[in-house]
Amino acid sequence: MDGRRRNPYELTDETPVYVISVAAQLSGLHPQTLRQYDRLGLVSPDRTAGRGRRYSARDIELLRQVQQLSQDEGINLAGIKRIIELENQVAALQSRVAELSAAVEGAAAAIRQREAQVHASYRRDLVPYQDVQQASALVVWRPPKRGEHA
Repeated sequence: MDGRRRNPYELTDETPVYVISVAAQLSGLHPQTLRQYDRLGLVSPDRTAGRGRRYSARDIELLRQVQQLSQDEGINLAGIKRIIELENQVAALQSRVAELSAAVEGAAAAIRQREAQVHASYRRDLVPYQDVQQASALVVWRPPKRGEHA
């Protein structure tokens, strides 16, 4: 969530608003088929306090998908249930990957910021050491004593 409160009257795809007769009409299925799908765990609508089923737009879409897989593809209900479970698992994993990617990017940005702070803290009066392979001369420098001029 983004921290803002949602309008309690705002309808989303997940808002359970359709009674079983309307959901049956919208999905093109018989109400008894919807009850059977609910018992099998294929499409589980929300329940009212009186235990009445309330379907959301997402539930209606899922009912249509179950019908299409059953009728057009010839997949049995156990296979459809497994497909739905796997699709839900994939969606959850994709969401988790997005969360982890954002966390990694945040950590990388923090590392880059800290690295920049470290580089900015370097003393500029020091000369970087370079390993010299061939030394042709040795020079010793001694500062002049007090009172002497070079």
